Parts: sequence; structure tokens; C-alpha cells
Amino acid sequence: MQDLHQALADISAIRGQMARGTEFRGYGPTALATSGMLALVAAAVQALWIDDPVRDIRAYLALWIVTAALTVVIVSSEAIRRSRRIHDGLADDMLQAAAEQFVPAAVAGVLVTLVLTQTAETTLWMLPGLWQILISLGVFASCRSLPRPMIAVAIWYLGCGLACLVVAVGEYALSPIAMGVPFFAGQMLSALIVKRSSGGGHGEA
Repeated sequence: MQDLHQALADISAIRGQMARGTEFRGYGPTALATSGMLALVAAAVQALWIDDPVRDIRAYLALWIVTAALTVVIVSSEAIRRSRRIHDGLADDMLQAAAEQFVPAAVAGVLVTLVLTQTAETTLWMLPGLWQILISLGVFASCRSLPRPMIAVAIWYLGCGLACLVVAVGEYALSPIAMGVPFFAGQMLSALIVKRSSGGGHGEA
């Protein structure tokens, strides 16, 4: 029985190594592009209905947290569906490996937001920049199992995050542009890279 358990553990370890060494093709260009459009819609909603996000920080946070949650649902649902079709028997291992690479950055984003909102409200103008920097770290961590050009997406988010910390201050603090434009462009670039890496078609939307 012990030999059986050891054999199963070895098989599981091999599957995990295979998943980490295989390009993850679960992310779909349609879902990524949709999430980019969603960011643009959220920016428009902010511009129309949240006149002063610095003073109405709860509405600002609610808008972008809901947007982030919808993005996770859209992208992950598509990733699960595509993985089941493309990666077949390795789908669960591939999804787990992808989550392990990106989730730490996402959790860090949630914790940073909670800490700043509870203890340092005067620093909340930094959130758009910090969010984008953390997203870039998640993409950097995932690049080993994604198409090589995805490194450009990580660099884009890092550059935009740093730019936000420099520019999005004072009267421009928490501007809808600081979130809408970087995430729209970043997700559209991701969708383009994924589509091209899959041959631009062949039934893989």
C-alpha cells in the first residue's frame, strides 16, 4: 500500500512538472479583450457619476473592485473552458499552475487595498499605480508558461503603474484615465498576443 501511495505521489509530481513546463493556452483572446472593454466602461462610469473620487472613495473602490471581480470571472471561466478542450488530461494541473503564478500578486493587491483604506487614507491616490505594478508582477511570474511576447504586457503594466505614481497626483488623483486606459490597452495587447500565438484562429476564440 505504501508503494502504491508513493507511486501516485510520483505521478502527481510528474504531472505538476509537465504542467509547469508546458505553455498554458487557457487564456482566450475574446475574454481578455472583453475585460479590456470592461475597464473602459468602468472608466466612463467613473467619469460620469463619480465627480470627486478622492472624497467619494467608497464609490470609487466599489466600482473598480466590481470591475476586477467581473474580469476574474470572465477570464477564469474562459480559461477553464479552453483548458478542458486544449490541455485535456492536464487541464486541472495547468489551471493550478497558472493560479499559483498569478494569485499571489492578486492577493497582495487585495491586502494593500485593505491596509491603505484602513490605516492610510491620504495615500489612496497611489492605488491605481500600485494595482498596475502588482498586475505586472503577476504577469511577469506567469510569463514562463505564456507566449514570450507576453513580457511586453508585464512591462506595459509596470511602466503605466510607475507613471501613475508620478503623474496621477493632485487634481489628477484617481483619474478614470489612470485606470481605464492602461487596463484597456494592456488587455487588448494580451488578447492580440494570445490570438497570434494560437495561429490567429483555428477555432480557438
